[in-house]
Formats: sequence, structure tokens, C-alpha cells
Amino acid sequence: MKVEVKKVDAVKRELKFEIPKERVSAKLNEVYEELGKVVKVKGFRPGKVPRHILEAQHSKIAKDEVIQKLIPEVYHEGITKEQLAPIDLPEIDDVHYKDGIITFTAKLDIKPDVKIENYKGIVVSRKTSEVTEEEISKTLEYFKKGQGQDKDIEMDDAFARGLGYPNLAEFKKSLSRQLEIDKDRQNRYDIENQIVESLLKKARLAVPQTLVRRQIEHRVEEGKKRLKAQGLSSEAIKKKEEDMRKELHDPVERDVKVYLVLDKIAQTEHLEVKEGENLPAKVMEFLLKEAKWEEAK
Repeated sequence: MKVEVKKVDAVKRELKFEIPKERVSAKLNEVYEELGKVVKVKGFRPGKVPRHILEAQHSKIAKDEVIQKLIPEVYHEGITKEQLAPIDLPEIDDVHYKDGIITFTAKLDIKPDVKIENYKGIVVSRKTSEVTEEEISKTLEYFKKGQGQDKDIEMDDAFARGLGYPNLAEFKKSLSRQLEIDKDRQNRYDIENQIVESLLKKARLAVPQTLVRRQIEHRVEEGKKRLKAQGLSSEAIKKKEEDMRKELHDPVERDVKVYLVLDKIAQTEHLEVKEGENLPAKVMEFLLKEAKWEEAK
């Protein structure tokens, strides 16, 4: 087997393969042997059909089968030999079977070289999750509006009982707990975002567009399902598709970049990600432990 590797850009590679006659011939013999066991030809028992008859009647099927069997084998041997790490299935084209030799081209994106330094000790600050009286008052106003009541309605025990609480004090206490949980969740998201923004400024890598396109299509399909569930017609959804792709490109590219950076840190730090665990969450836990914490201003 011969393989030539062409570097198209930072992440794209084009591999040209040539499979020699000897290997093609050996695989062809295997295929004809398999065909001979199942092909029915009048006057011959199964498994006893002469090779020349099989070739006369089934040469195209046999050659197609050889191509389907050999290309994946040779491709995997090639990327192993060249020490390439593809991030997706290759695009196979220019397949030729001539004079007993098979040639083909494989185009693929490889895992990019990610350069990231000084990711330990990132400065983060977390806001307080304490709930103020002003926040409780604002939320109570939303509740009144949600109940379709006039602003002049008194916020008293009777109002609280209407919402399922024994009195206004208990309702406020419950509301405060819920607001604290919400603020706590938002603050966690905020500090993770501080880590991510810092990593993006420090990191150097080429983002493989294959991964970006794949993620965009996945999200577009999810978006189409949501729109369909909302009652939009197929025609209306189709019109929105292209806009969805355009709007998704930048955020998806950012997400892919973040994932590749976190993956690189996981490799560098030898972080073991067990089955069922989430790699980004595991790395984020590590980075938060290593971060430099400051009080929010």
C-alpha cells in the first residue's frame, strides 16, 4: 500500500492511496469464494461453480465488493501509519479500479494543534447569592401581574393564601429561597464564563469547520422539531432554516473551540474522564480548583 499525505491547511489533510495488485487480487479471490457459496447457476451445485463463470456473470458485483472491503481497511492502516487523528469520517472520492490496482483519495479533518498556557490561576470572582428586600418586592409585583390583579391589591396574608401559603411571611420566605437558588445558579454560570473567556483569549488553534458544520446541523434539526411542535408549517420552517444556520455559526464555532481547549487541558493534566462523565464539566471542576478567587466588587 502506498499513501501520500498533502497538508491542505492547519487541520485539513488529503491522502492519496494506491492498493497494489497482489492485495487486490487476494481480496478478489476471497470475494469470489464467498460468491461461489451463495450464487445459483443452473447445472452446478452451490460452491462448485467454476471461477470463469462467476467472473463472466458477476465481475462488477465482485469488484464493487472488493472496493467496499479494501478501502476502509487501507484507510485505517494509512492514518495509523501517518499518525493522524481524524475528528470525523473521511470524504472518499476519485476511486479507480484499473489494471488490478485500486486508487482513491481521502479528505479529512484532524484534531487541531491546541496551544494553551497559563490556564491555572485564572482570576475569578463570584457575586453574592444573598437576596435583597428590593428583589423580593420586584418579584412580588410580577406575581401580582401574573395573577391578573391590579397593582392596588394589598400584598397580605389573604394574597399569600391564594397562592397556597399560610401567610405572607411564609410566602416571602419561600420566594427568598427560590431567588437565592436562581442567583446561585446564575453566579455559577458567571464564574464558568469568566474561565471560558480567559481560555479563549489565551488559546491558539484552528477550529475544524467539519465539527462546526456537524454541530450546526444537529442544532438546526432540534430547532426544526421545536418549530414543528409550535405548529409551524413545513414551508415556514424551511424558510427559517438558512437563517438558523447563519445565526448558529458563531456561537457553535465558539463552543467547538472551547471544547477542544478543554480536551487539550484534560490530556495535558491526565484527567481521567470515566464513562458517563462529562469532559467539559470535569475540566471546569479542575480549573475552578486551580483558579485564583477574588471577592466580587
